[in-house]
Amino acid sequence: MNETIKNLLARRSIRKFKPEQIKEEELSLILEAGKYAASGKNMQPTRMVVIQNREILNKLSDMNKEFLGRPEMKDAFFGAPTVILVLADKASPNYLYDGSLVMGNLMTAATSLGIGSCWINRAKQEFETEYGKSLLKEWGIEGDYEGIGHCILGYIDGELPKAAPRKEDFVTYVR
Repeated sequence: MNETIKNLLARRSIRKFKPEQIKEEELSLILEAGKYAASGKNMQPTRMVVIQNREILNKLSDMNKEFLGRPEMKDAFFGAPTVILVLADKASPNYLYDGSLVMGNLMTAATSLGIGSCWINRAKQEFETEYGKSLLKEWGIEGDYEGIGHCILGYIDGELPKAAPRKEDFVTYVR
């Protein structure tokens, strides 16, 4: 089996991370993989924001927990030291799909480097708030962007989870 297929099959959602920050060269490779995700008509409507500022991560985590309806959660980002926020320009007709492909590339690239990742939802709701909009403005991101997801990244604290069984009717053949 080739390395790409191995990494696709090995990827798991990780929800427990060591506190140490991932290496800059690993982060750069993961981001590069995100940049090369397919996009409709090669419009590339996505933006990635690397967030490692603990104060901002804590605020976004608190907002995320509220939107989830679980304010008692310790951390919506499970202690990940890096979060890549994926945004997409709503002017593109395929923005949601294109942003989702970026998320997939980020997680697969992380797996290939032995780094844990997980897709955390509710970025849409966070960046529709006044606080979220103020962050985008502060970061110099202008336009009608929607939060697609947060790709949390870090070194895995513990064992790699086993894959859940795949459902019986996952594939239908029409020949």
